[in-house]
Amino acid sequence: MHNQTWEQSFDSLAPAPALGHHVLAQLRRAIITGDLAAGTHLVESKLSATFDVSRGPIRDALRQLQVEGLVESRRRGTYVRGLTSADIEELYMIRELLEFAAVRAICEREGVDLEGVKAELGRMREAFEAGDRQAFASADLQFHTAFYDAAGYPRLSAVWAQYRPTFADMLAVTNAQDGDLAPTLRDHELLLESVAGGDTEGTLEILGRHIQGSLDRMRSAYGAKTA
Repeated sequence: MHNQTWEQSFDSLAPAPALGHHVLAQLRRAIITGDLAAGTHLVESKLSATFDVSRGPIRDALRQLQVEGLVESRRRGTYVRGLTSADIEELYMIRELLEFAAVRAICEREGVDLEGVKAELGRMREAFEAGDRQAFASADLQFHTAFYDAAGYPRLSAVWAQYRPTFADMLAVTNAQDGDLAPTLRDHELLLESVAGGDTEGTLEILGRHIQGSLDRMRSAYGAKTA
């Protein structure tokens, strides 16, 4: 994919004043969705003007993006690295390990409160009926996050929290690949039914298929963007 000009790269980004975390969130999303191409030079002064903030929040955002592996520092500055196929594989492997641990813990205990998960499934249904893909993706992520909350392991939740922003943007990419969100909604309904029934083996099978499907759509989306 050829490098875009600086102005073209940021056509889709709002130039409104933003706090540091908003800068980070917008840059992360632009990189993950491919709006900022790999190899794009991220110049602090231009970013500062684009987001109408000082260079401090810009530097903080770039440092965090480097920790996440989305940008890299070179001799002449910071450049977009983007996500490679290996990155995507690794991220989904991490997600599977974490979420399997969370749902296994829930299935193997009695009396776990799943009201938070049920509430997010309700939000998914509402978004589906309204045809609101953005709200659907948000509720989808919250649905999975609610399992970590229900499992009751704060350290496990903290590890997931590190990767959650990346998966939020990847969900925006994968949901865009779905012409019909009904199968995705049904997958979540089946997953909750299985967890609520305490069926560990069945739950892990459903969750494994679900995560694999999301990975396949992400591979497809990135293959199309980098072709």
